[in-house]
Amino acid sequence: MFVFECALMKYPNTGLFSFCDNLARSLSSIAAADGDEMGFYVPSRYRGRWGNKVSYRNLHAWHKIYMPKNGTEVWHSAFQRSRYLPSGKVRNVITIHDLNFLYDKPAYKHPRYLRALQHKIDRADRIVAISRFAKKDLSEHIDLRGKDVEVIYNGLNFFDGIVAAPLQMPSRKFLFTIGAVLPKKNFHVLPCLLKDNDMELVIAGIKSGYEQTIMEEAVKWGVADRVSVVGPIPEPVKYWYLQNCSAFMFPSIAEGFGLPVIEAMYFGKPIFLSDHTSLPEIGGSHAFYFDHDFDRNEMRSLFMSKMDLFEKGGPEIELMKEDMKRHAMSFSWDNAAAQYMKIYRELKG
Repeated sequence: MFVFECALMKYPNTGLFSFCDNLARSLSSIAAADGDEMGFYVPSRYRGRWGNKVSYRNLHAWHKIYMPKNGTEVWHSAFQRSRYLPSGKVRNVITIHDLNFLYDKPAYKHPRYLRALQHKIDRADRIVAISRFAKKDLSEHIDLRGKDVEVIYNGLNFFDGIVAAPLQMPSRKFLFTIGAVLPKKNFHVLPCLLKDNDMELVIAGIKSGYEQTIMEEAVKWGVADRVSVVGPIPEPVKYWYLQNCSAFMFPSIAEGFGLPVIEAMYFGKPIFLSDHTSLPEIGGSHAFYFDHDFDRNEMRSLFMSKMDLFEKGGPEIELMKEDMKRHAMSFSWDNAAAQYMKIYRELKG
């Protein structure tokens, strides 16, 4: 049996939840069509989520110490820091999302994180990175022992057309971004973009003390009344924001992939990204990039010129929007699942 570990679905409204949910949906479809024995290791509330032609195993905290093999032939660890792995001889696939700790943790903690990751890599039979950047980072900081690292891009998240307006609606045109509200997301560079216009900035994601830094920057630019940190939001509300925002902003400085970028592209929104880590790889020529040092005046100049371009519209902009949507749709969970399934079958032999 192939088992995909979805333990991180215990944290809803996160990128890792979306990764597990969408990949599992596509894996279940392939397994049902081809007759593969497929299982999912999940928090009990998600039993049955992907149909009845696959099996489900309940997550238990004690499995971190000991987990029975129970017929598992190939185990796919969905995240590099997972502590769940069956005992005995089980082939292991591991997905590497990022080495963000190198960018958002104090340097004295890096050796401990690297040792833990090295142990996971040593145990793995096949290694997958979600971007070329993540592969490069891994290769530079971990001894791969001669093992190859395959790149399998994430897919565009499943959108069923259902949207739901937030309880507190923006009262003006607004800029939108989403992600855990942590320093690595670099959201505090964004309030300057509200200067000399009447827009709002909406930041969605799990809150932290970093919110204070964002608001201090907003006060500095005199726009604190137009910056909202709304906390985590469900998928239908996220899609409402993506459909209705004037532009999508993602100035992250530590990113393994950047799923929200292609989600916003699907809706044809102007995309403003940092030029750090994986974002130029994912955004390509379909996004605008803030320079590495985030000079606020240069950011404002880029933002105003590109927003003017979009607001004027015309055939060139419509073609750009079509290209953006086509680019976003090239990232497919079905394609990703097919590549993972190929790995499972090869390991099973």
